Amino acid sequence: MRGLDSAVHRPSSAMFGHDAYPDLITKAAALLQSLAVSHPLIDGNKRLSWLTTDVFLRFNGVELDTDDDSAYDLVVAVASGKPAELDESADVLRTFVPS
Repeated sequence: MRGLDSAVHRPSSAMFGHDAYPDLITKAAALLQSLAVSHPLIDGNKRLSWLTTDVFLRFNGVELDTDDDSAYDLVVAVASGKPAELDESADVLRTFVPS
């Protein structure tokens, strides 16, 4: 369960007194990436990563507006290492936030 613990604490990471992830969506992308890549469970890691990210954002007042296919495409891409940069995943998540 070490991977799960690390993954859920990643969004709150700080370096030299500054948040490692500057905004809520980037924090959510870090959470999504950590859970999808670290495989803390035997099965269901992609489902866990999406559900946890969605709940994290809802708890922080952001409700995503996306279809299942777009969410699936993002999670599969993140789990496979594409996009490689966290900011790219965050940019996709931002498109799911209604204006």
